[in-house]
Amino acid sequence: MGTLRKIKRALRGEVKLTVAGLEALRRTRASLQQRKERANLDREDPLNLRSPSREAKLFPINSQNDPELLARADQLIHQTFDWNRDPQSGYVWTLDYHRDISLQRSDGSDVRVVWELNRLGHFITLARAYKVTKDERYPTAFVEQLRSWRQQNPYGRGPNWTCAMEVALRAINLLVASHLFRGSPQLDRQFLLRLFQQHGNYIRGNLEFSYIATSNHYLSDVAGLLWLGVMAPELRDAESWCEFGLKELLREMDKQVLPDGADFESSTGYHRFATELFLYSFLLCRENEIAIDRNYWDKLHAMLLYIRAYLRPDGFAPLIGDTDGGQFLPLQQRRADDHRYLLEVGAEVFNDVTLREPEAGSTAFPHAGMYVMRHDDLYLCFNASDAGINGRGSHGHNDALSIEVSAGGRAFIVDPGTYKYTGDLPRRHDFRSTAYHSTVKIDGVEQNTIERDMPFVIGNEAQPRVLLWETEPQIERIIAEHYGYQRLKHPLIHRRTVTFNKPERSWSIEDEFLGDAFNHEFEVWFHLAPDLLLRITDTGVEARDPTSNLTLKIHSLSLSGSPVLEQQFTSRDYGEMSESFSVCWRFSGPPRKLMWEISRKGAKAQRI
Repeated sequence: MGTLRKIKRALRGEVKLTVAGLEALRRTRASLQQRKERANLDREDPLNLRSPSREAKLFPINSQNDPELLARADQLIHQTFDWNRDPQSGYVWTLDYHRDISLQRSDGSDVRVVWELNRLGHFITLARAYKVTKDERYPTAFVEQLRSWRQQNPYGRGPNWTCAMEVALRAINLLVASHLFRGSPQLDRQFLLRLFQQHGNYIRGNLEFSYIATSNHYLSDVAGLLWLGVMAPELRDAESWCEFGLKELLREMDKQVLPDGADFESSTGYHRFATELFLYSFLLCRENEIAIDRNYWDKLHAMLLYIRAYLRPDGFAPLIGDTDGGQFLPLQQRRADDHRYLLEVGAEVFNDVTLREPEAGSTAFPHAGMYVMRHDDLYLCFNASDAGINGRGSHGHNDALSIEVSAGGRAFIVDPGTYKYTGDLPRRHDFRSTAYHSTVKIDGVEQNTIERDMPFVIGNEAQPRVLLWETEPQIERIIAEHYGYQRLKHPLIHRRTVTFNKPERSWSIEDEFLGDAFNHEFEVWFHLAPDLLLRITDTGVEARDPTSNLTLKIHSLSLSGSPVLEQQFTSRDYGEMSESFSVCWRFSGPPRKLMWEISRKGAKAQRI
């Protein structure tokens, strides 16, 4: 990427001159540090130890005698790993200096898949099995695999040293696993401390900080330093890492958690990740008598309440914005849309049994742009979030004014998820496009600008704004608009009103387009969940759940003619996608009011 494009990418949005100056100075210093790092890359620093003033403690981790846990651990002890090979494409990443490696390729390789393996989260599975059985096969496998990893990943070289976030998450998993293995004669504490020192030095020298914007990457970096400082107190730098990590962690919590408890990246997937990060890091501090002010615990509690509010009646999360399925501490592997377990942990931490109870009513999160209409088994999630990171975007999608709908414990209209990042750029852009969300596309233009070769850059032209949110015993209503189509030759504002009629158990939707009466091409999309039986009618579509025979009907009250079904895909986990369909109404003409009704009906259907 050329210098001018890098600057444009970094400085998108409004940046104060003083901030730009600080960022330029930071980059200059970082460049000097990288030269020094490159020059000393193959020199191994001596192990710098001190006499620790305390013993590291870890909060209790469930290690019950679970047959599935032991079966999985038994599989892992017999595995060998080619740590730098992408298992999907077969590409073997080179061991060049980490700054020289291009992570975005065009051969189907996906560094995200390699990173997940090299976070070494599976060592926690081995360690939990050891806690139950005291079987020395597990720590033996841990030591052998870790030495293999160290041999194949020399410090500062290859894909697994290209990102401080990945180094931090790997360090945390190693710290937890080695703590659970403590007492085993197989462990070489000196070997582990050398690895911990390398990881800490790398993170401290390659922090993903910017004066312009920080994200979950920098949050992970400083969490990694905190954990290293607490759990490896023998290291000379442990105290400074702990102090710096905690200070920055809390500062980032102030920046990255919105007043209503939502993570600021406009992504429920990254909200789960950030909640895990804060929750487990705060528990670590509490276990080691490191004080955290009450207001930060209150922020964490608000993050849990946000999760409880957006969970569907089936207990799973709408996958709004990006999700790579990543977990901060993978004590147990979870589906990307499984967020409910955090409420179980939170209920214990805060002694708040209400976190275990399903949300009963409708809830608004104006800072997040998330509005949930809920009554009995009916659920509609209305999305009025911006691109995220204070409008700079990264993990947001073109989903302004889109909806999710479920009924009878079954999701019918869904957000499609993410699928992949750099491993499949065309699909990457499909899944975050306007046409993959239940909203309106005009003149073939995206709500927010997307650059096809920049998978983590998205504009913020839409800037949704809620005009009305009202809840009454019988009726609930939201009115919102966005401005992404103001950049058309003949500008329009898209305004959407959703009215929830609780006695009728139905929603009505009005789409208005404010602007001059010029002709436009309109596409109105509703993205349907997989495995539904679908039937097109004269005015809409009927989607039936084959197991319960519950049917959701979406029909137009203002357009003549049937819509079309178009094959699209839905992804519930990173790298996985299922065939699904979207229903789309297309028409040309001047702006007009469009009206839809979504209701529960019964109808015969055939699988398409």
